[in-house]
Amino acid sequence: MTRRRFFAPPSAFNFNQHVVTLSADEAKHLREVLRLKAGDDVQVFDGAGREFRAIVSQARRESAELEIGDEIESPKPESPLELTLAVALLKGDKFDLVVQKGTELGVNRFIPLVTRYADIRLRDESDAAKRVARWQRIALEAAKQCGRAVVPEINAPVSFTSVLDENPCLMFSEREGQALNTDLEAQSLTAIVGSEGGWSDEELDQARAAGVPIVTLGGRILRAETAAIATAVLLQHLYGDLK
Repeated sequence: MTRRRFFAPPSAFNFNQHVVTLSADEAKHLREVLRLKAGDDVQVFDGAGREFRAIVSQARRESAELEIGDEIESPKPESPLELTLAVALLKGDKFDLVVQKGTELGVNRFIPLVTRYADIRLRDESDAAKRVARWQRIALEAAKQCGRAVVPEINAPVSFTSVLDENPCLMFSEREGQALNTDLEAQSLTAIVGSEGGWSDEELDQARAAGVPIVTLGGRILRAETAAIATAVLLQHLYGDLK
């Protein structure tokens, strides 16, 4: 059975009137794809962890209104690990894949990184904003599909050095990395993953100077998107809910 599950930001909820208003895109999906109508039962989540039963009250061309019912548990609970993936900008749809699969794997935040060997260069702030908006849509759709009530945050692209003060932080590298310390106790982690071209000597030196452990994912050279997804799986297995 197709899931009747919709997203609305917290600002769209009016709890005094027990009503939530869906955006035009969500209303179109409700009306034209699922062909729902007034009186149909659905679920709606706010992207911040709350989910509710609801009933369709109105379905118009540009919006839809739902009558809010009881709060319910999300179909899939959040991982106990608050995981941030800081990943070098990747060409084509590779970063799209990282966001989609990372969301399914319970990542809470994505930080696109400008690195020495990053596969693409941003033209300007408008270019960066368009990419972030695209990745945010991908994260939302992935959260809806996998049952999460939390939609990961997509940060604006930043320089590599700006994430080195995140604590605790791990940097994954195809060279000069050590085995991961599995005794690490962490409720939150930032994992830094490089581009297809890897890390420059200067970037490795900057990480060491900041006290960031450099970790290997084994002897095989992985594609950047594979390394990012493997990192999420590994850390969720060790410290999250992929037991």
